[in-house]
Amino acid sequence: MISSVIKSDSTEAAIAAALPIDPQPYTVGSRPTGLIVVDVVNGFCTVGYGSLAPTEPNAQIAKMVSESDRLARAFTEKGLPVLAFLDTHEPGKPEPPYPLHCERGSGEEELVQELKWLETHPLGTLIKKDCINGFIGSIDINTRHNALLDWVNQHNLEALVVVGICTDICVMDFVVTILSVRNHGLVPTLKDIAVYTEGCSTYDLPAEVAAAQGLPKTAIHPQNIAHHIGLYTMAERGALIADAIFM
Repeated sequence: MISSVIKSDSTEAAIAAALPIDPQPYTVGSRPTGLIVVDVVNGFCTVGYGSLAPTEPNAQIAKMVSESDRLARAFTEKGLPVLAFLDTHEPGKPEPPYPLHCERGSGEEELVQELKWLETHPLGTLIKKDCINGFIGSIDINTRHNALLDWVNQHNLEALVVVGICTDICVMDFVVTILSVRNHGLVPTLKDIAVYTEGCSTYDLPAEVAAAQGLPKTAIHPQNIAHHIGLYTMAERGALIADAIFM
């Protein structure tokens, strides 16, 4: 056990050294800023609540939930808007390569208890999405209208602070896309996209567990390494990585 811990720690240190992220504090200040909360739902965060939920308490996920709630309350108290993505799938409709999860009506697709208050708050906006990428999931397939673009542009937002799960999947896909959306001029006022490290998390699936479940090697997902790589990828694409958010 000791040798495996040492090996894991040394691997994480080597990756962090090779792919540095250099997080810095980020100050919201007086600029119009919105908070994006990505998929902080039961199906990803509440122990035992579905096929992709943690099977036991996880410190990184618990910290993410707590910090997401704290920031959402700080934003609304300052009169700033909060948008929450809710991973929501039609029953029986898969999202490869993942097993069925967060099906409509299952409860998995609902905000965790700590954030339920956002459902009725006047500054809270909820968008149900049926795919990893929140920007794509905000497009109405019938009208091609994008609710996220409306939200950013109606509030004339100059900055977005992003939190949620999973750092290297849904959070990352949204962030790298909104960076391109900004650069393409679809959100004229938007300048900063800041990702809060303590407000993000991902899941842990060790190699031995993946093998025992008959999963492919691509399913192996070491939590700390995946979290770091997600942050690094967003940073290299132009996101600001923040280790503290000051209001």
